[in-house]
Amino acid sequence: MPSVKILEQKKQVVAELAEKLKEAKSAVVVTYQGITVEDDTKLRADLRKADVEYKVYKNSIIGRAMEEAGYGEIKSSLSGMCAVAYSAKDEVTPAKILKEYAEKVSTFELKAGFVDGGVIDAKAVEELASTPNKETLVCKVMGCMKSPVYGLAYVLQAIIDKSEGTPAEAE
Repeated sequence: MPSVKILEQKKQVVAELAEKLKEAKSAVVVTYQGITVEDDTKLRADLRKADVEYKVYKNSIIGRAMEEAGYGEIKSSLSGMCAVAYSAKDEVTPAKILKEYAEKVSTFELKAGFVDGGVIDAKAVEELASTPNKETLVCKVMGCMKSPVYGLAYVLQAIIDKSEGTPAEAE
């Protein structure tokens, strides 16, 4: 039976992780088995640059923290050596970076995650990873919004140019 001190430490870790997950916009759980130290170091550096937290925990700790954060359905996906990546700033980045590594290393597997308050499976995590980031989507929407305005301006300018080019009848 574990000591009271160890149990309190584990409860503290669960509480801290649960709080971070509650604040996160998205998270992804992966099986990181089979990744080399070199690849793991590069993965962690890429995640750090993107303001994504990534850490390896025991499955029981991840499961309890997910339950406390309101994502208890993820517990069924926890098997093997798992890690969790989460971001409080961006919904897409954790999935995007982890998917790149899952494509490189066959034993590195996307398991599940959450976004917008809902739990998603591995397939949905892959779909999320193919979504452009927020800035790109905003640019595309703005481009779509300004296109009709530019079209209208060009048509009006063509009408003005045409009317200026023909002499007006002065009678």
